[in-house]
Amino acid sequence: MSKYVVGLTGGIGSGKTTVANLFAAEGITLVDADIIAREVVAPGSKGLEAIVTHFGTEILTPEGELDRAKLRQRIFSHPEEREWLNQLLHPMIRQEMLAQVEKATSAYVIMVVPLLFENGLDRLVNRTLVVDISPELQINRTVKRDNVDASQVNNIISSQCSRSEKLARADDIIDNQGEISTLKREVLALHQRYLQLSGTDNAHD
Repeated sequence: MSKYVVGLTGGIGSGKTTVANLFAAEGITLVDADIIAREVVAPGSKGLEAIVTHFGTEILTPEGELDRAKLRQRIFSHPEEREWLNQLLHPMIRQEMLAQVEKATSAYVIMVVPLLFENGLDRLVNRTLVVDISPELQINRTVKRDNVDASQVNNIISSQCSRSEKLARADDIIDNQGEISTLKREVLALHQRYLQLSGTDNAHD
């Protein structure tokens, strides 16, 4: 992979999307694993065709789209089904992410991956950036945003790589517990650093 790639990650509710959009505002290409994960199971895709063959048509909505709630229920209580699904989709997602990176024309690329360390995708990037907030703030933000119970958020947090491990493995850390103006300054400083690291000469233009 010839492009300089920064892997952006963070726990649920940490503000990954906000940070990613600030980099995009500087003209940097985003490769978003969540968006690609939806695309590889869109109607007409090979991914959805394989899922329907495996699970049956009851896994579809009346509109012919993947019923994610039903799929979650199926794999939650059947670890072997979850493993089958991961083995199907992860290579597809990885292949499309790499293809999008190579097509990018910006000085470097931000690869937005919620489970960057958990799925070993940090091996695909040159540098890792973790968006960090306290667990309390994570829960409060996610409960408000997604209208879910705090216990559900706690379950998601506990299923992910711990905060301490993420911070230990990060090359760069953004503290997203303050004002948006502070966040913008942090992103702009990192943007300049990544321009330099990627070998782009206009870092101080």
